[in-house]
Amino acid sequence: MKHPEKKSRGFLRGLLILLGIFLFLIFAGPILVSVKLNIGNLTGMLVALLLIFYGIFLEKIHEWLRQGEKKKSRQVVWHGIQALVVLVVLLAAVLTGCMIGAAKDKPVGKETLIVLGCRVNGEQPSLSLKERLDAAAEYLTVYPDTYCVVSGGKGESGDITEAECMYRYLTEHGIQADRVFKEEKARTTRENIKYSMEIIREKKLPQEIAIATSEYHQFRAEMIAKKEGVENRAVSAKTAWWLLPTFYVRELYGILYQMIL
Repeated sequence: MKHPEKKSRGFLRGLLILLGIFLFLIFAGPILVSVKLNIGNLTGMLVALLLIFYGIFLEKIHEWLRQGEKKKSRQVVWHGIQALVVLVVLLAAVLTGCMIGAAKDKPVGKETLIVLGCRVNGEQPSLSLKERLDAAAEYLTVYPDTYCVVSGGKGESGDITEAECMYRYLTEHGIQADRVFKEEKARTTRENIKYSMEIIREKKLPQEIAIATSEYHQFRAEMIAKKEGVENRAVSAKTAWWLLPTFYVRELYGILYQMIL
């Protein structure tokens, strides 16, 4: 009969390995479909491999620690790793709360909408861009007296600008062309907002603003907008579940980068 401690450790090993494999598939899967390798899926795959490694060598790692109980260097390293994990989890939890809060800041129905661009494949919107456009179309349909600026220049994968792709999509889905203005220069979120506001002022559109973007991106978009002196509400697009982990982790890095700018 197995000793209870060995039995529980065996269960923990199996759990860690299975969790690592699951996470690896979640973060690697989008690369096989449409998403380029980025810091989000790289981080996810690295964490997954570390979990698998820890699970496989669990007993050896803890034996190494037990043998080194009198060696302060080993204990310092181990406690440092534990402290780092706790810090990362707490930071991610705080930023996640900010992301959720920003995404729930609903418009009142009189805002000019800025739709942030995303990847275009040829002349077709990527899944993420389509999700943003569907959210924008719903807002514009519910509030027929509002206007929008679709913002985004030409990317590497697009044959047309993001703005042109968005304009076509919205007008093909029942939004009147005279309600949609194109901003075709922007390459970053900051430029999306800056150049869109120039059009809004030039066309004398209402300067109460809502931003249409993916739910995970709303908080960073809000931060950037405020730095440009633009208060805004959120029209948030829901992201496909299998893409969300990669984009969520990448966004955490983006928020931290924005905070230290």
